[in-house]
This record gives sequence, C-alpha cells and structure tokens, in this order.
Amino acid sequence: MLRERTVRLLYGSRVEAVYVLGTHLWTDVYSAAPAGAKTFSLKHSEGVKVEVVRDGEAEEVVSNGKQRWALSPSTTLRLSMAQASTEASSDKVTVNYYDEEGSAPIDQAGLFLTAIEISLDVDADRDGEVERNNPKKASWTWGPEGQGAILLVNCDRDTPWLPKEDCSDEKVYSKQDLKDMSQMILRTKGPDRLPAGYEIVLYISMSDSDKVGVFYVENPFFGQRYIHILGRQKLYHVVKYTGGSAELLFFVEGLRFPDESFSGLVSIHVSLLEYMAEGIPLTPIFTDSVMFRIAPWIMTPNILPPVSVFVCCMKDNYLFLKEVKNLVEKTNCELKVCFQYMNRGDRWIQDEIEFGYIEAPHKGFPVVLDSPRDGNLKDFPIKQLLGPDFGYVTREPLFENVTSLDSFGNLEVSPPVTVNGKTYPLGRILIGSSFPLSGGRRMTKVVRDFLQAQQVQAPVELYSDWLTVGHVDEFMTFVPIPGKKEFRLLMASTSACYQLFREKQKEGHGEAVMFKGLGGMSSKRITINKILSNESLMQENQYFQVCLVCLKWFLRHLKRQNSLEPGLNRLDCFFPTVNMIVLDKDLGIPKPFGPQIEEECCLETHVRSLLEPLGLACTFIDDISAYHKFLGEVHCGTNVRRKPFTFKWWHMVP
Repeated sequence: MLRERTVRLLYGSRVEAVYVLGTHLWTDVYSAAPAGAKTFSLKHSEGVKVEVVRDGEAEEVVSNGKQRWALSPSTTLRLSMAQASTEASSDKVTVNYYDEEGSAPIDQAGLFLTAIEISLDVDADRDGEVERNNPKKASWTWGPEGQGAILLVNCDRDTPWLPKEDCSDEKVYSKQDLKDMSQMILRTKGPDRLPAGYEIVLYISMSDSDKVGVFYVENPFFGQRYIHILGRQKLYHVVKYTGGSAELLFFVEGLRFPDESFSGLVSIHVSLLEYMAEGIPLTPIFTDSVMFRIAPWIMTPNILPPVSVFVCCMKDNYLFLKEVKNLVEKTNCELKVCFQYMNRGDRWIQDEIEFGYIEAPHKGFPVVLDSPRDGNLKDFPIKQLLGPDFGYVTREPLFENVTSLDSFGNLEVSPPVTVNGKTYPLGRILIGSSFPLSGGRRMTKVVRDFLQAQQVQAPVELYSDWLTVGHVDEFMTFVPIPGKKEFRLLMASTSACYQLFREKQKEGHGEAVMFKGLGGMSSKRITINKILSNESLMQENQYFQVCLVCLKWFLRHLKRQNSLEPGLNRLDCFFPTVNMIVLDKDLGIPKPFGPQIEEECCLETHVRSLLEPLGLACTFIDDISAYHKFLGEVHCGTNVRRKPFTFKWWHMVP
C-alpha cells in the first residue's frame, strides 16, 4: 500500500515533497550532510511532527533548533502530519549541519512539504453507505462480522432498445442503470494546486479488466454525462485534482459472475504518482486500494414464497392450463403464460431456465439462469424476462455434448440444512448425475463449475442417470411445513407403492382398476392383481428401489435447520407424484389415476393422508395427455420465481 517512503535530502538545496496523511516520510540526514559535518539540529513547522530515530529508538523533536544530535549512519528522521495543507509547500523541515567545534551551521538542507489527504472509499461494512477510510476496505471476509464491499453483475437491461444485458457495453443511458452499481468515492483534501510533477491515477489490473467496469458522472449539474473510465481496454484513468475538500463519486459494475477461473474478488486502486526525471516513468509514492466481491447467483428452494408461476400454452394443454390457473388463484402469486409464438411448441419450461437472484446491501434483483439445453424456448428468457431489474446469465459448453441432464429439471436446491455440523443457510444445490466411474451422462462441466464457483450453496451430485430422462425432480422434492421453519423431503418409492397395493389386495380390492377414464389405457383393465403378478415389472422396480435407497442413504445426512428432531424427516410418495409444483401450502400434484376403491383413487387418498396432516393442501392435476405421455409431469411443465432469502449471503462462511 506504500504507506512509508523515503525522501532524499541534499545540503545546500531545497527539496519539495508531497506528503499523504496517514503515512510516514523518512529521510537520511547522514548521507545528505556536507563534508566535515559532525552534528545536526532541526527546525520544523508547527504542523509537522519530526522524530529522530537512532538504532530503532524514536525521539520526538521540539522545534527550537538548540538540541543537537551526532551524525551516524543509523540516524534517520521520521516525519508525519495530521492535517492537509492549505497552500503548496507551506510546511517545512530545516536540518542545520555543524562541524566538530562550530556554533554556527556550516550548511543546511530544507524539505518543503505539501500535505494532502487521499482516500478511496466503498461500503466496506455492508450497511448500504460508503464510509470514510475503513481500515479493512482492501480485503474481504465472510460472516456476520465480515468486511468488504459487494458488487452486482449488471446483468439486467434498463434500456429497452438494447439487445443484451447492460454490462455488455460501455455506456449508461439512465440513472436506473447506475442504481444497479456500487458507489465508490475518491476523497481528496489539500491546497488549490499540487506542486508540479504529481498525478492522481485510478487503475485496475489487466486480470480484472474483463470483470469490473467503472463510470464517472461528468457535469452533474448541467446535462449529466456518464463516462466509462475503467474496464475492458481501459486500465487506468487520470483523476483531475480539484483542490480543497473534494469527493469524486464513481459507479462500479460487475461484468462477470464467479467461475472456475475467477474467485469473484476484484480490486481497484488509486495512486499518487511523482515525476522523477526525464525518461523515467512516473513513480507511485502512495497507493490506496479497495476490494469488491461479485455477488453470487443464488437459487431459491420450494420453501420460499412464490411470486410468479410460468407455464406454456400449447394446442393440447388447455385443461392442464386451466387447472394450473385455478391452483395459482389460491395463492398470492401471479400466473404468466408463455404463448405459442414464443414457446414454438416447447412445453418444458422447467428444463429451459432456473430462477435465482443476486443481492448487495444497496440492491438485489432476480436473475434467470438459461440452460444450455436450447430447445425451442431458447429465446424466452432474453425476450420475455430480461429487462429492468431482471437479469440474465447463461453458460454454454464449447466442446461438450449437451444431454438430457443439462436440462434444469435436473437442477434443484434444498432448503437450509446442516450437514455433519456445518450449516448451509441457503441450502445446497442438487444435480442429477451418473454413478462414479460409470461413464454415463453428466451435466456439462461449464455449468457445474459455474454453480460450484458461487460458493454459497455447495452443489451435490446425486445418481439419476438410471432414469430415462435422468432428472432429480423425477424422484424428489421439498415441501414447507406451514407455520413452521421446517420442511419435508418427499421421495419416490416403488417399494412403498407395492406395499400399499398388497394391503389393498389383502382387503379384497385386488380387482380395483387403474387408469380409469383414460381411454385406451383403461380398456386394458390393469388391476392391482395384475400389477402384483407381473414378475418382470417387479424386478425392474426392485432395481429402481435399489437406486432410490442409495439416494436415501445419502440424503439422510441432510438435517433441517432449526429442527428440534434429529435426522431427516422423510415421506415416501409415489411416481410421478413428487414431480409437483409447490406454492406455499398448496401443492399441484400429477394425478396418478391409481386403483379406484369406492370411487376414489387409493394413491390420492394415501398421499393426502401423508401431507394434509402437515397443513398442506393437495390438488391433483391431470397432466397425462399433455405431459406424462411425453415423459414429463406437472413440475416439468411449470416454473416458479420465488422471493429471495431474508438471510444475507455475505453473513455465511462457505
């Protein structure tokens, strides 16, 4: 940080120097002495504190010029000042040199000082305001007592006619865009002018040039102009020194999210440069720095309140759309329909995008993560979602093949959990994957690296490749417990289904018919007895159950945060019921069309018996013709944007 520096004196000469408040200025009186000099005395202005340092011991000087000190190679002067100068070179230190016996000085050296204050400031204490000279502003620490400024990636679009996000160019068209940025203030104080040969420069490193941008508002009172001064090809900016007490306001935007090759930390520096001699570059004699962390992209679990429900309008899903609309009307959220001109026949809106958000102390907004799946819905997030205070981010693989596991039905996040004593207050991301060493399908590395680099939701890969589609939402979901800070994990269970069917068979309902009212499927008259007597079907489901047991063994290590009960509370449900939409206490569950007993589906009855005592309301939605026959269910055909966590991500320790 260059908080100490040395100025060279020379007898018989006047040396001018700029002193920055908060630093120490050293000078060597021995090497500056004339021949024959044996002792020296000092005089200095009232505003200058002078200490004689001999063999590591410091002695403050009283400015009367009477005390003398012996010259020796181990004797130096340490200077400091407490206030900025009102005029250039108005403070001075005079060194008088004496021979062995003389009472009059044989020569003298003069140091004329101009004291200025320079401070580059940010919101390092994370209270939404830029404080003055926080001592921890150049570092970044996690936790409730942590320090360090936060930066948002400026990935929304405040200007309607722009084709991409605001951070994609070097222009600012509105004050709304500035509100997405973090403020940075350069404070200076000193005389009306600096001595000749000094410059103040803001700069960033080459490695940060594609990660951060800085703007300055020119002519704030007469037709404001927003000038891009740092970022991309601009590595430094010479700041005009205005004299007196001044505050220059800058606006800082993030350009990139944390990723495999980027930790998320960026630094901005200000230096006072001094001219030394012709042909020698300007030399930094003081540097002040600040550090920002780019805010991570955060996923929102089912336990958070819904804001909007998204669903595609298709030629064949009118009834499904109607039932979803009825469900949404029970909640405090809105229904947003993606019409056919935009979805172009692609109904899987869950697979195309994942909703999340970014947040800093001064602001936050939702950000949609666009999957590399790129079906016919690929234009939807940019054309329909990207806008003012609604951001966009994507990761596209360059060399990997995109598979079904890259669809975002394969991307979920748990509620807050504690694992082996470590708390994850924002939950953990869950990704379906192949069995280790199996060489099966896996989500592309570029997306997995992106999720891992956000740090705050520590991704976990689960074995899902045994499924045809292979998505985690096919066999698990989380539901909140109304009125409590608790949740339940619902998992598919083929063994639980067989157990229920055997119970109904023993009760005399073996001839109860499944898929009643489903045309061709019901004409085959599939009964409980036929299901239980089908050996090949049972063996196949036993394999599925082994896979599910492996998952349960892993997931039992997840514990509810704020729970009074040990372990994980789990409910076994049935395929495809867990592929549901969760809207607070209201659940939209795929209608299973199970065996009819006394005019009621025994699967629906059993699911209600498990969930309704918890305060949850079950609505069974018929998705057979519009989704099930295309290998998807209610959750696959819907998507939910939710409110962000109240917990501030910077308070956690990853």
